[in-house]
Parts: sequence; C-alpha cells; structure tokens
Amino acid sequence: MSVNKILKTLRLIEAQVKDYIIPSVTRVSKSKDPYRVLISCLLSLRTKDKTTINASQRLFKVADSPESMLKLTVGKLRRLIYPVGFYRNKSKVILSLSRRLIEEYSGKVPGSLHALLGLNGVGRKTANLVLGLGFGIPAICVDTHVHRISNRLGWVSTNNPEETELALQKIIPRGKWIKLNTILVSFGQNLCFPVSPFCSRCDVYGFCKRRGVGKSR
Repeated sequence: MSVNKILKTLRLIEAQVKDYIIPSVTRVSKSKDPYRVLISCLLSLRTKDKTTINASQRLFKVADSPESMLKLTVGKLRRLIYPVGFYRNKSKVILSLSRRLIEEYSGKVPGSLHALLGLNGVGRKTANLVLGLGFGIPAICVDTHVHRISNRLGWVSTNNPEETELALQKIIPRGKWIKLNTILVSFGQNLCFPVSPFCSRCDVYGFCKRRGVGKSR
C-alpha cells in the first residue's frame, strides 16, 4: 500500500473515531506531566481503560509526583489503584521507580528512550508513549491494537510490536507518530476488534486487506 493511501486511510479512521472517548493515557496526557503519563501507562498494562482512568484520577488526587508518591505506604497505594491488573506488584514498581527518579534524575522523568528503558517496569511501549504524550517527542507506541490493525490493514507484515514500530517509522510521516497510537487504539477499542470486528460499520473497509479476519459483523 502506498504512503498516500495509508495517510488517506489514517485520516478516515481519525474522522470516524473523533467522537469516541479517547484512551485513558491520552486523557491523562492533557496535564502535560510526563510523570503522570508514566504512572498511568504502568497502571494501564493488562487493565481496561475505564479502570485505568478511575485509578489514575484517585491516585493523582493524593500523589502526583515522585516525592508525594513516596509518602504513601504500599497498602495505601494498593487501595488507591485497586482493581487495576497486578495492583500489588504495580504498587511496588511505582514506589521503586519514584525513588529512583528522585535519586538519579532529580525527581524528573528522563526524556530519552534509552533512559526510560532503564527504569524498572518500563518497556518499549510505555517508553514511547511517555516520549510522545509526555514530552511531545515523536515516537510510535505499538501496543496490541496498533500491531493488529497495522497488519490487518496491510500497512505492514510483521510478527511482533517492535518489528511493527520499525516498519511504521518508514511509512508514517514523523509528524503523525505521536497521535497514531491514540487513533488506532480508539479504532481498535470501538470497531476493529480482534474477533468479530464491525467491518459493516468501518469507513476504511475498501482499503483494508482484512488480514486475520474470520467472522465479522
């Protein structure tokens, strides 16, 4: 698929999802605070969006900086973020990460991929989301939605998220990198499901290779 056709497809998807509720981490990013984005990303792993945003809002009313986070006990933190997935382990990770930010980065979230990946609990997906939504640094965050949809549409033919990220960097203009995740996650959460996607409602049906689609609606 040509770059022009990919961009046309992306514009159509963006127009179709504009009235949907945006992903939880994107909502948190409106604060322009990399620390909030980072913590919200960690909470979102294996957790539904509604649960993530509610837990983030509860937590940030009490603690929204590494310094204030370390004033919480593990038990208090667990209660604030429950019922996010793996909330017990995430509580320990958040406290450990906050302590390291204070000790090594003067309480600030580092703004480089290498430094972010060096933080406990931070993988490539989280690091790229923090760079893009937290710092405004062009980065493509590839989660399950972006990986699945990019392959389904025929934009790429890849086996894992890291391959997808590298492939998308070659075909998506840099100015579109940051918003790509928000657009495709909204699309994946509302229409382009892993199983039985709403192909009958999709505005880009005619541009889609429908790779991996069995039964649709």
